[in-house]
Amino acid sequence: MIRIAVFGKRRQSEADVEGIEALFSAMEKAGAFIMVQRQFFEAMSQLTGRPLAADDVFDGSDFNADLAVSIGGDGTFLRTARWVGAKETPIVGFNTGHLGFLAEESLVHASAVIADIIEGKTFVERRSLLEVHAIGPNVRAAIQGWAYALNEVAILRQDTASMISVHARLDDTPVACYQGDGLIISTPTGSTAYNLSVGGPIVQPTAPCWVLSPVAAHAMTMRPLVVSDSHVIEISVESRSDTYRLDLDGRSLTLDTSTGVRITRAPFTVNVLHVEGYTFTDTLRSKLLWGVSRR
Repeated sequence: MIRIAVFGKRRQSEADVEGIEALFSAMEKAGAFIMVQRQFFEAMSQLTGRPLAADDVFDGSDFNADLAVSIGGDGTFLRTARWVGAKETPIVGFNTGHLGFLAEESLVHASAVIADIIEGKTFVERRSLLEVHAIGPNVRAAIQGWAYALNEVAILRQDTASMISVHARLDDTPVACYQGDGLIISTPTGSTAYNLSVGGPIVQPTAPCWVLSPVAAHAMTMRPLVVSDSHVIEISVESRSDTYRLDLDGRSLTLDTSTGVRITRAPFTVNVLHVEGYTFTDTLRSKLLWGVSRR
């Protein structure tokens, strides 16, 4: 019997609620043992007026499963990856959000996706994460909680209209001083997120690299840089406000400029489950409409 842990965003449209119930029905008919994170279980039970078809309800990351299901957008998928953590449980995402590069499956095809999973017609992509360490004084108070990012780490200006200076080093070798609104260090998975919006390149998700993309660079010659993910990246910041913002997949922390950041590859991966036939280029064509004529 396959054990499935279900996570999801608490606000769902009426149309999506119907699809979610169909997904649970498909898992139930497949004989799965269904566990649901408590917050999602309570929210959905309130929306439908009856409890979800669940065999167990759990809190946080207190679960043991063969598969994790994320129901929502890419933000929900990122939170699911955080709850899964170092367990490396494969995750499949059903999209009830917007673009959905991570949450790629449609609830319309829920029954077919669950059937493929049960029949083993799937494969796993191992996605790297960034691990973030504070360096300098007062580091214990600097970065608390989940210190990993599946999409990106962003160093941004805080409480000032003036640009900041972000000094980046690779293995103790200076790279550049990025002057502007900040710097994004993106994983291949995150290349289609914040990185893409500032002009960074799209990278194949399994490529062993990172992308350093400046945000609103003061110098026109500052361009995105692709580097091996075997490097250690060290960041120091200068700012008139003496503080800056550190974002880990959208989770914001305020750091003092006396505190720097060291970024390495995490010792575990996020395992994204795909059904047979999936390709990254198909996703680009469907999500970004590559090659689609508007005439």
